[in-house]
Amino acid sequence: MTTDPRLTFSTRVDIPVDARVALVELLNARLADAFDLYSQLKQAHWNVKGSDFIQLHALYDTVAADVIDFVDLIAERATALGGLALGTTRLAASASSLDEYPLDAVAGSETIVVVADRLAAFGNAVRADIGASSGLGDEDTADLFTEVSRAIDKHLWFVEAHVQS
Repeated sequence: MTTDPRLTFSTRVDIPVDARVALVELLNARLADAFDLYSQLKQAHWNVKGSDFIQLHALYDTVAADVIDFVDLIAERATALGGLALGTTRLAASASSLDEYPLDAVAGSETIVVVADRLAAFGNAVRADIGASSGLGDEDTADLFTEVSRAIDKHLWFVEAHVQS
């Protein structure tokens, strides 16, 4: 078992230590984004107003439920690689790469734009991490990110469909 001060837990996973350190950094970056995305989806869910209220209220809750599952998946992969999952709300807020949710975005059409922007930003970051994980020799983490990317792209499609004709 290899231990390294940059990793918290020892493991028999045969990925080189330097690669695992980099992978844990990638995973924690997406963990912060996923937690932030979840809270922003709930913000939209709770506060959306307008004629499409029930559709968007339900849609945002469905997307949030998937995203919270990804939070767990990402965090567990980080710890499986010997890292520490940095998953408190405060850590996520300080590390997220997503723009803050504008509190005045409550009209259905406004929430669609905000939610679509956040889903796209998260999906793009996850997609970049697929290649980075593969480049670090970890197809399992790349596969995890591929699973997340596919689901986020599908949710983005559902959200964007509300403004496409």
